Amino acid sequence: MAKKATLYRMVTDEHICPFGIKSKDLLERQGYDVEDHHLKTREETDAFKEEHGVKTTPQTFIDGKRIGGHDDLVAHFGVTTMKQEGTTYQPIIAVFATTFLMALSMSWAMTGRIGIGMTIEMFIAVSMCVLAVLKLRDLYAFSNQFITYDLLAMKWVRYAYIYPFVEMLAGVCMIASAFIFIAAPAALFIGAIGTISVIKAVYIDKRDLKCACVGGDSNVPLGFISLTENIMMVAMAVWMLMP
Repeated sequence: MAKKATLYRMVTDEHICPFGIKSKDLLERQGYDVEDHHLKTREETDAFKEEHGVKTTPQTFIDGKRIGGHDDLVAHFGVTTMKQEGTTYQPIIAVFATTFLMALSMSWAMTGRIGIGMTIEMFIAVSMCVLAVLKLRDLYAFSNQFITYDLLAMKWVRYAYIYPFVEMLAGVCMIASAFIFIAAPAALFIGAIGTISVIKAVYIDKRDLKCACVGGDSNVPLGFISLTENIMMVAMAVWMLMP
């Protein structure tokens, strides 16, 4: 006998609830035949919530018993989701894993082989560009997080707005091997300040902070990964300046 569930979710011309879609998908993956009811207007949605004494939709019912919203449904079945909660290294792992694969591809495309030196150079340069993009997508949010630990940005707030552009341009120049006499000192400057700032904030002052390396409002903890990022930038700049 097929298992049955009843789902009420908001589906209007202006809005389709993503958690309603996820609830339907989860129920179907659990083997349920879903009786899918669309709440087609805001008034219809409000009336449903008032009738059942709930504050949100979607709402799932199984065997006449209300299970609740999507989070309640996830808990009911004991499944896991990709929802990020608390501090996480997932964003920075995603960036570095992707840029490393890009660096391998670029090394192969340019030389027909995987060269260690070129791969490392491209990895750092491409990582700088990608991290800059994440910061540039919301400069205001980035600056709010960055100025809580960067020593120069604390003294001169505009540096927080300049930093991502310097990081991006330095990375682009390093990829092209052009204007290194400008790009390398710039990377050395921001990398050195970043290194000192992280060491002071985390290892001397013992402050529990979030890193702005992947943009504002991130939950990446400020610490070893942030320090490594800055040291890599400094090392790359020194390497590019060597005759």
